[in-house]
Amino acid sequence: MRKICVVTGTRAEYGLLYWLMKEIQADDELQLQLVVTGMHLSPEFGLTYRTIEEDGFNIDAKVEMLLSSDTPVGIAKSIGLGIIGFADALDLLKPDAIVLLGDRYEVLAAAQAALVARIPVAHIHGGETTEGAIDEAIRHAITKMSHLHFVAAEPYRTRVIQLGEQPDRIFNVGAPGLDNAKRLNLLDHDQFEQSIGLKLGEVNFLVTYHPATLGTMSSRDSILELFKGLDQFPGARIIFTKPNSDTDGRIIGQMIDEYAKSHNERVVVFTSMGQVRYLSALRHCDVVIGNSSSGIIEAPAFKIPTVNIGERQAGRLKAASIVDCDEKADSIATCISRVLAPEFCNTLQNVQSLYGSGETSQRIVKILKTVSLDELTRKRFHDL
Repeated sequence: MRKICVVTGTRAEYGLLYWLMKEIQADDELQLQLVVTGMHLSPEFGLTYRTIEEDGFNIDAKVEMLLSSDTPVGIAKSIGLGIIGFADALDLLKPDAIVLLGDRYEVLAAAQAALVARIPVAHIHGGETTEGAIDEAIRHAITKMSHLHFVAAEPYRTRVIQLGEQPDRIFNVGAPGLDNAKRLNLLDHDQFEQSIGLKLGEVNFLVTYHPATLGTMSSRDSILELFKGLDQFPGARIIFTKPNSDTDGRIIGQMIDEYAKSHNERVVVFTSMGQVRYLSALRHCDVVIGNSSSGIIEAPAFKIPTVNIGERQAGRLKAASIVDCDEKADSIATCISRVLAPEFCNTLQNVQSLYGSGETSQRIVKILKTVSLDELTRKRFHDL
């Protein structure tokens, strides 16, 4: 049996990996190894490793790496702790391959440890660009440390080739987030209201705003502009999901809490909604607002518009349901009004996902079972 080690460090990443882990777990030819790290182990972020265990997964190793700091120094030190922790975990588990998703610094630490240990790395969501965040550089760095590439769209496959990777090791499998949209049983209207403790209104917003780590505006000023934009819709119900543990993430989280307290009759905040509640929110809300990748990848599959703020997601493929705006209150409010207008809403039924059909996990498992691992860690640069 091939031992496939999956690493997860955040609630959102775990949600994207859920069906892949289930597919590996159920396959007679594969053995799932699970390493949990980062926000999952933090009380501040809800100790979400418990959810993983409740979902029926055995955690083979926990890598403590998250310092109680969201400064650049704190993040850099967390990466260092992560490398040390992953070195021990991988030496203990000795997997045949390790699966990493995305572009976070926890994944960067895991990739470095696996590279030195000569363990083949399979990377999901490579080749994408997010020009407003340091995630851009982390993602491409992980690509160069990886040996198999599971990309979400053909232009991203082309970009991974441009980075010098062998074309026969790059597979366009779609985005795993769409597996959830296709396979999960979501909450109906009443169940969803009960789960969030808020009665929905005529207009409902789902808001996720992460620090734009390469932005020119401070995180404090950016979130204040968002609040001012939302205040122009005093009748709207607002569901906030808190940011990840990036630089300035705590500042944004605290300011969201303060905003919710002063608008408690129509605003709720969640550190972690979980995939069922989050995707149910996509079903029942009228617009996604913020700068999260979910507004780019998952929201179009639900025929819901996205107001994408700032440069954090600049460079990603975007469906016609996505409207970009800058980080100013008036621009945000104008775009919200635009996507709520009947003429825009009437176009949403024609929106198509640009990230596959929701069968990503099965495709990845098939490749993990059949690809030759011999000499996989020996890489040759592919010149164009």
